[in-house]
Amino acid sequence: MKRFPLSLALLAALPLAALPSLTLAQGFGAEFMANWDLDENGQVTLAEVQERRGDLFYMFDADEDGTLNDQEYAMFDETRAADREMHLEAYGSVPGQGQAMGQGQGQGKGMGQGQGKGQMAVGIDAVQDAMTRRYNDMNGDGVVTRDEFVGNGAQWFARMDRSGDAVVTLADFDQ
Repeated sequence: MKRFPLSLALLAALPLAALPSLTLAQGFGAEFMANWDLDENGQVTLAEVQERRGDLFYMFDADEDGTLNDQEYAMFDETRAADREMHLEAYGSVPGQGQAMGQGQGQGKGMGQGQGKGQMAVGIDAVQDAMTRRYNDMNGDGVVTRDEFVGNGAQWFARMDRSGDAVVTLADFDQ
């Protein structure tokens, strides 16, 4: 089966021209919702995240061996970088870069920039970071399997669900 390199923009973006009046968080949130809310009910569930992550894995597993090898992950990384640049151009900055107030781990309240891990606004960086090999190689063997990639969706989903209500909605991008 011949595969074609596809941009994550197909899965994570609406036509950007349709979003000119939206704020950064709302614009990216709207793109995310349009492409991850598979049943179009205004909520992204863990099941939808796992299904979409399975689609992404399949898109880049060119040899269909159930793993992403170095060459396949390089293509995935290039596609994610291009997607991030597209968002930088569209919005002028990237939402989710340490601008939100958060709870530092053992450090008290902070801005998400100093010590500890402040909770950052949900944005393109949160989505992109959860796609990296480092994030998805759960057993540290240098190979990302489909099970690891799809299974790690639960951890990513919890990070995206800022309200803690077991669904991701547009409101999660505004917090």
